[in-house]
Amino acid sequence: MTGRKEEELEGVTLLGNQGTTYTFDYNPDILEVFENKHQGRDYFVKFNCPEFTTLCPMTGQPDFATVYISYIPDVKMVESKSLKLYLFSFRNHGDFHEDAMNIIMNDLIKLMDPRYIEVWGKFTPRGGISIDPYTNYGRPGTKYEKMAEYRMMNHDLYPETVDNR
Repeated sequence: MTGRKEEELEGVTLLGNQGTTYTFDYNPDILEVFENKHQGRDYFVKFNCPEFTTLCPMTGQPDFATVYISYIPDVKMVESKSLKLYLFSFRNHGDFHEDAMNIIMNDLIKLMDPRYIEVWGKFTPRGGISIDPYTNYGRPGTKYEKMAEYRMMNHDLYPETVDNR
C-alpha cells in the first residue's frame, strides 16, 4: 500500500487522537500542517464549516455562520482536524464578523504561506440583517495576486435570495 510515510506525518498529532481536548478560547497554536506532495500543480482545497460560532463583542450574543475556506497550497497544507479545533476556539471569542474572517485568513497565511486563499463567512441574520464578509489574498508579485484582485472584484456578482439560508 502506498501513501504517506511515518516521517511525513510527524507534525500531525490531533488526527486519530481519541483524547482530543476542545478549547473554546481563541488559539491559533492548535493549527497543524503537513507537506503538499503535489507542489508542481495548482489545485484548490476547500473547507465548508457550517457550525462556526463566535460572540458579538458588544452584547456577548452568539453569532453563527458557515465559513468557507478555499486555498491553493504551496509547500504546506493545513490538517483538517486541527482546523476544526481552531475554528471551535472562536466559540468564546468576541469580535465583529469582519474581524473574525480576517483573523482566520491571516492565521492560515502565517501557518501555510499558500499561493492563494479566500475566507468567506456567511452569518445568519441577527436584528434583520446578515453580514457575509469575504476576504482573500494572493501571493504578491505572482499570478495569484492578480487572481485575488479579480476574485475580489467579481466574488458576489449574483447576490443570493433570502430563501437559501
